[in-house]
Amino acid sequence: MAEAANSRRHLVYGLGLIALIILVQVIIERLMGRVWLCECGVVKLWEGEVHSSGNSQQISDWYTPSHIIHGFLFYGLGFLVLRRAPMSLRLGLAGLIEAGWELLENSPIIIERYRSATMAYDYVGDSILNSGMDTVWMTLGFLAAWKLPVKVTIALAIAAEIATAFIIRDNLTLNVIMLIYPIEAIKVWQGGL
Repeated sequence: MAEAANSRRHLVYGLGLIALIILVQVIIERLMGRVWLCECGVVKLWEGEVHSSGNSQQISDWYTPSHIIHGFLFYGLGFLVLRRAPMSLRLGLAGLIEAGWELLENSPIIIERYRSATMAYDYVGDSILNSGMDTVWMTLGFLAAWKLPVKVTIALAIAAEIATAFIIRDNLTLNVIMLIYPIEAIKVWQGGL
């Protein structure tokens, strides 16, 4: 009974840290000049068109699975490196890493890198709504990895990677490859939609 209460308490603390991190992330992004919402004037739960002005502007899109996988990975890393640390601390650190990535991803240097090295030729960065939600999606992935068996988490990550590669010719793995070491053959294949 005490263990369950302790677990709930750490969950509440961790979610409080995530809320604070997202608040700071949103403030910094606004100071960076990011737009609150899609300039299309519509807020949607899902943007299914990759090559549209609404991509990376809405609550979720084809890159949402990547952020959920971030949560899986951050949970695994925290488990390996900080096994004795409370879950709330591990979740808070995962939130800091994700928010840091979101800030970097929406900086001019990374936006330009996406435009030049990947299939995202018209990428303008995320809206604040989308970026904040990316951190929420990571949090949900982290919490899922916390509760699900390891095999299920790994299977879900692989399924998401395969599905997004098949449907939109992009996924977390390809995104990382193309940002770090662009391969022309991948860029040509991605542009073939």
